[in-house]
Amino acid sequence: MLSPASLGPREVLHVGSAGLRARPVRVVLSALGIAIGIATMIAVVGISASSKAQLLQKLDALGTNMLVATPGQGMFGEEVKLPKEAPGMVGRIDGVRQVGATGDLEVSVRRSEKIPVEETGGITVKAAGVGLLGTLRGAMASGTWLNDANGRYPSVVLGHVAAERLGISRPGQQVAVGGRYFTVVGILRPLPLAPEIERAALVGWTAAGELLGFDGHPTAIYERSTDASVHRVRDLVPHSVDPQNPRNVQVSDPSSALQAKAATEGTFTGLLLGLGGVALLVGGVGVANTMIISVLERRHEIGLRRSMGATRGQIRLQFVTESLLLSGLGGIAGIALGAAATYAFAAAGGMPWVVPLWAVAGGFGATLAIGTVAGLYPAVRAARLSPTLALQAV
Repeated sequence: MLSPASLGPREVLHVGSAGLRARPVRVVLSALGIAIGIATMIAVVGISASSKAQLLQKLDALGTNMLVATPGQGMFGEEVKLPKEAPGMVGRIDGVRQVGATGDLEVSVRRSEKIPVEETGGITVKAAGVGLLGTLRGAMASGTWLNDANGRYPSVVLGHVAAERLGISRPGQQVAVGGRYFTVVGILRPLPLAPEIERAALVGWTAAGELLGFDGHPTAIYERSTDASVHRVRDLVPHSVDPQNPRNVQVSDPSSALQAKAATEGTFTGLLLGLGGVALLVGGVGVANTMIISVLERRHEIGLRRSMGATRGQIRLQFVTESLLLSGLGGIAGIALGAAATYAFAAAGGMPWVVPLWAVAGGFGATLAIGTVAGLYPAVRAARLSPTLALQAV
């Protein structure tokens, strides 16, 4: 008995791509739906991953080992003050590497004395210790930080938000603080972990006491410890600052907000992926429609191949292969478009460009699955055509 010749991978690829080569415009239009769906999915995952990577980079740069101790509330709601020696007490805790402190002042800062005192612009005035900048891992946009020399005189360092609101662009200008003029010696860069410092005018600890009536009690103590001792230090800070009433001291972690944001990044990714999946499904319907039309148009070809010995299985394989190639081309184009969109978004926002490998592999796998499903019915229909009837229809 005669047996039909088998088709190797090369022959299968050749016959499967014949329909695509003959109708390039239809191929482009059919693959476009698949490309849009995959591009949407890749871009959604890539943008979310890039944004999360940027947050993690910020956390690595800023560190998650900083704690802030502030006064709590007394048992009867009375005002609580931290001891003047509190920064030194915190600095003696084992594992603490850096300590900085600020103290709130009941004075206002204005561009000039002619501006009403009530118009504060949301800017506060704080006494600042010399070690504050290092503890916050801050940097100067311009000028210098407070030190033991300029911290004794009427000099002030402005947070970048405070400088913008006061209209100060460079050191050397003066602002009115508590009824007298202070010289701006520096302007800080943004401090994501200390937004209260960004909106503050900072004066030296000594000058605050001698010129502005500061009582020396800190209202916020910032400390940096080793990563391994953060949790232990957090438990020890209240007892070290106020051994008799540790409940009067509140300890917070400023980096927790960024950590929570990084953890929740991509909350809406599932919804957007669903929209991309709908677009991909619509593209799959378009591929199925294209394949059905292709079967109807190529009945003579199918009948001729069947009459020359091609089996039904080989006809099915031909059209499933054609559907897979069509979907695969759309998937490759969609991956490229999604990666390009992610790159453009990341470059515009100063983010690292991240496209997860699992998203690329999953997206391309989805296109192959869609192509298989979309081509299965047309392939079965083509295989069931009678060679005699197919040749007579021409």
